[in-house]
Amino acid sequence: MNNINSDLIVPDEVVMNKIYYIRDQKVMLDEDLAELYQVTTGNLNKAVARNSKRFPEIFMFRLTDDEFKNLLFQNGRASWGGRRQAPNVFTEQGVAMLSSILKSDRAIKVNIQIMIIFTRLREMLYDNTELRLEIEQIKSKIENQDKNMEIIFRYLDELVDKRESTQPRNRIGYKPDEW
Repeated sequence: MNNINSDLIVPDEVVMNKIYYIRDQKVMLDEDLAELYQVTTGNLNKAVARNSKRFPEIFMFRLTDDEFKNLLFQNGRASWGGRRQAPNVFTEQGVAMLSSILKSDRAIKVNIQIMIIFTRLREMLYDNTELRLEIEQIKSKIENQDKNMEIIFRYLDELVDKRESTQPRNRIGYKPDEW
């Protein structure tokens, strides 16, 4: 593990900030990947186009205009200059496939780092899901206890009301004040 950490080219936080959640998937933009690999976005997309059979839609897709506008709005990027069309985005599997077409040492190292971060994110999501389920179990137990306590207090109230409404009973047995 130390060997992997010493090979890091880009801080983990930088890579994590370039992962977006679009169409219920964690994805990375072509321009962000190109920046990390230190290639132009055009060259990255040309390499992908030359190997289009390796990138089905579950590995890579182009954003719709609405998704692209939303992304520009969220990131505070200007809509003028720069891109003229919506970017390609790569899922985790698409990023892994990029490693087969980009051969530079930097691309290999960055790809390994990205795969490690995707794995960490998946583990964090799994841990959060387990925690959420445990919290839900505790909540249901507390709700059941609340209902049970409410029933107990209702029965106690009924017993108190019954006791107050009944006439005093005659004592049976030894009565010391009658001697």
